[in-house]
Amino acid sequence: MSESNFCAGGHMFIGELSRRTGVSTRSLRSYGQQGLLRPQRRASGSREFDDSDMAVVRRVRIPLAAGLNTDLIREVLPCTADEGAVLAPTCEETAQDLRRERERLTSSIEQLRAAHALLSSILPTGEATTAGAGRNG
Repeated sequence: MSESNFCAGGHMFIGELSRRTGVSTRSLRSYGQQGLLRPQRRASGSREFDDSDMAVVRRVRIPLAAGLNTDLIREVLPCTADEGAVLAPTCEETAQDLRRERERLTSSIEQLRAAHALLSSILPTGEATTAGAGRNG
């Protein structure tokens, strides 16, 4: 038994929210389970969304794309404003949390670059040795 995508009063079901946002229904359900998205529930148990939920999904997707985990997103979401292509922190504590996360990412990038350089220094030698072993073996 399939439901239409719209509810009475201009609300929509999860399939319509998925279509409008480009986010899978599985991800939307996960957002709800993690407290990032709070749909209304009908007596039947169906999730019911409105246009404001599309903005919430967008405000979740931006920090996810930036590498933030959902626990941090749940903390900072109430203190962010959607300003077109970016989110802006509206609380100083949120700005500090985001700065710390940026510093953590910077450190991770530096560690990955060092590991990459080390592997690059090893590979030419290893490739020559492997190639030589194949010819001599």
